Amino acid sequence: GKIYTARDAAHERLASAIEQGNPLPFRLSGHTVYYMGPSPAPPGRVIGSCGPTTSSRMDIYTPAMLEAGVAAFIGKGERSEYVKKALRRHGAVYFVTYGGAGALLARSVLRAEVIAYPELGAEAAMKLEVKSFPAIVAYDIYGGDLFSSEIPRYARL
Repeated sequence: GKIYTARDAAHERLASAIEQGNPLPFRLSGHTVYYMGPSPAPPGRVIGSCGPTTSSRMDIYTPAMLEAGVAAFIGKGERSEYVKKALRRHGAVYFVTYGGAGALLARSVLRAEVIAYPELGAEAAMKLEVKSFPAIVAYDIYGGDLFSSEIPRYARL
């Protein structure tokens, strides 16, 4: 499927546009945002290493992104309680993927295109077409928390 990428600098611009009511350079509603900035593509590849960045750095921008209709985020690591509550309130999901395995993750990327903020270099927003991209649900729409030692009531046998 299709996922969009954005790191800190792109998130700051997107969140600012959302909060000011300005048009966005691409549609966020119903889509997935991957916290990633790739390395340059080696010859014959569509993208270089493309592992996740630490998601908690995007926590300050997440409420605006959810207001714009983002359905899911992909990154690594835990999120703040505020973000977990906002995800539940908006019915959005947070996935984690393998940190330190960017070269492996790049094998799942079929196409990569810069779609906004090209002047940001590796932090430009991109559209990726992926297949068999490995990700695990870390926070679901019911409050399930992969990082918690508690098993949610609905998941108990």
